[in-house]
Amino acid sequence: MLGCGLSPFSYGTNTSFVVYSQANALQVLHWWTSDSERKAVKVLSDRLVDENIEWRNAAIPGGAGVGASKVLKSRVLAGHAPEVTQLNGVVFGEWADLGLLLELDDVSRPGNWKKLLFPTVWSLVQNRDHVVAAPIGIQRINMLFYNKKIFDRLELIAPKTWADFDRVAFKLKQAGVVPLAQSSEAWQVATLFETLVLAESGPAFYRRLFVDMNAKAYADPRLAHALKRLRGLKQWMPMPLREQPWNEMTRQLADGDAAMFVMGDWVKGELRAWGKITDVDFGCSTVPGTDEYHLYSVDTLAMFAGDYSHQQAQEKLAQVLMSATVQTDYNQVKGSISVWRDPNKAKMDSCALASWRTFSKGGAFQAPSLVHRMATDETTKDAIVAEVRRYFMDDQITELDTQRRLAAIARSSPKIERPEE
Repeated sequence: MLGCGLSPFSYGTNTSFVVYSQANALQVLHWWTSDSERKAVKVLSDRLVDENIEWRNAAIPGGAGVGASKVLKSRVLAGHAPEVTQLNGVVFGEWADLGLLLELDDVSRPGNWKKLLFPTVWSLVQNRDHVVAAPIGIQRINMLFYNKKIFDRLELIAPKTWADFDRVAFKLKQAGVVPLAQSSEAWQVATLFETLVLAESGPAFYRRLFVDMNAKAYADPRLAHALKRLRGLKQWMPMPLREQPWNEMTRQLADGDAAMFVMGDWVKGELRAWGKITDVDFGCSTVPGTDEYHLYSVDTLAMFAGDYSHQQAQEKLAQVLMSATVQTDYNQVKGSISVWRDPNKAKMDSCALASWRTFSKGGAFQAPSLVHRMATDETTKDAIVAEVRRYFMDDQITELDTQRRLAAIARSSPKIERPEE
């Protein structure tokens, strides 16, 4: 609930009752509200207790931060910006150019962030040669999770090609199991779509579409193929589709009501929060055609400068977020990987190691998620997401019509200056 924890008192993990000064209390607006996400938040808030800093929770429900983004804008316009906010993606520049974000150079320089961070992450948190956000973890979007007990019972293996996928899905349907979990929620449909675009085209063309917003690229047959595959996958989904949160879809996978689910690796965090074990209860692979690629989103926290009365606590939070212990513990719980280019690999499972190895190969193998704000501005992203869902839900709309509509959106989108990766 927005505003919970706004009392000047907070319970810590190692003390019975802690009193915090106003300067050492940070309200954090974010959208981490599922079981695993709340556990990940606890990793951060518990660590702040050791620094005598209070994490005042302002958690806004809603997948992909759709609700949180609206709340943040209204709070800032009303003059009540939180001290800290989850602010994933390329929107840093918009807020920083308004002079609203605290620059974290006094933390990043002595902390040697440039050397510690993956180049892609380092460039992401930059604005006009200043660091304006603290990165926490890297999520891989192009994941295919499957119920291993169902697969083992039916003697199936994770599909590596789309022909494999159709064969597996057919056998699952014959056995009375829904092959593919899917919600009709717009951002979830679009997450599946962007993964299919990557599968059809690879990262270079993907970037032409969603980073460069090259209107001519939207006429390419590869985009038409991705749209056709998106609609074709409906035959393996539960019908009629219902608008359900991603963690409810994950529950269907865990309970065996569906055998597969295409979603980011936060699904792994949720499964593990429920006591499910990697390679025993569930398996993780990549969407066919994307094994060599990493469709990514980066979890980050930015600090609103305000009157600078919280600067010391905000800088301490940034320092804590980039510490080795927090990088390891947070990402283990969240399902993601560390933003460090050389993290503690001993505590990574098979899914995380595969993600880290692929991301480590560099920009030619990476694709910034459109849906999760890594590729373009919020307005353009929202328009594309809406158009994709419209096509997916209405079988009367043709691929050509959708390509033309998407091209029109691309032509009207502002061009974002992105730092070199």
